[in-house]
Amino acid sequence: MNPYIAEFIGTLVLVLLGDGVCAACSLNHSKAKGAGWVVIALGWGLAVMMGVLIAGPSSGAHLNPAVTLGLAVAGKFAWKLVLGYIVAQMLGGFFGAALVWIFYKDHYKATSDQPDTMLGTFCTMPAIKNLGRNFLCEVIATCLLVFVILALATEGNAFSLGGTALATGSLGSWPVTCLIMSIGMSLGGTTGYALNPARDLSPRCAHAVLPIQGKRDSGWWYSWVPVAGPMIGACLAAGLFLLVF
Repeated sequence: MNPYIAEFIGTLVLVLLGDGVCAACSLNHSKAKGAGWVVIALGWGLAVMMGVLIAGPSSGAHLNPAVTLGLAVAGKFAWKLVLGYIVAQMLGGFFGAALVWIFYKDHYKATSDQPDTMLGTFCTMPAIKNLGRNFLCEVIATCLLVFVILALATEGNAFSLGGTALATGSLGSWPVTCLIMSIGMSLGGTTGYALNPARDLSPRCAHAVLPIQGKRDSGWWYSWVPVAGPMIGACLAAGLFLLVF
C-alpha cells in the first residue's frame, strides 16, 4: 500500500473507533451510555491497535503528526516525507469523525439538547479551564508517548533471535496499545489526552462543518492546545531520547 494512503486509512480507522467509543458512551439512547472512562481508555487503545495493524506494514503507522515530527527530529524518519504524512493523517482524522456522525446520527439528534456532550465525542476540551496547565499536560503526556515509542525500538526491546534483529510485525502494536491505555487512565483526566492533532483538530473541523442539530461552537479558543502541546512534547521526547540513548 502507498504509505500516504496507509496513513490516511489507518488514521481514519483510529478516529472512527476512538471517537466512536466516546459517542457510544456519551450519546443518549446508546446501549453503551454511561460505560465510563475505563471503557473509553480501552476503546482508544484498541482503536490505535487497529490503525497500526492496517498501516504498519506500509508506512510504519505513525497515525499522528506529533509522532511523525518526533521521529524526524530523532533522526528515525525522513524529513522529506513529513508533510505528506501529516496531510494524510489530518484528512483521515476528518473523515473518521464524519463517519462517526453518520453512524450515530440518530443518537446525536437525541442528544441535541447537550451540545457540550456532542462536542466531546469529536474533540477534547479541558476538565478545568487553565490554558497554561492544559498545555503543559498535553506536552508531558505526548512527550511520554513519543519517548516510549522511540524506546520500544531500542536494543533490548526490539525482538531478536540469536543476535539477529527481527521484525515484530503485528506484535509491535500491542505495546503501543498498552501505552495509550495507560496514558488515558493515568494522565487523561485533565484534558482528555489528545496527544494527536489528527485526533483533535481534524474532528473539531468536522464538528464545525457538519450539520449537527443543536451543536455549539467548536471550542476554537482551546484548539491550539491539543495541536501545539503534542507537537512540542514530541520534539522534547526526541531530544530527550537522543540525550539518554
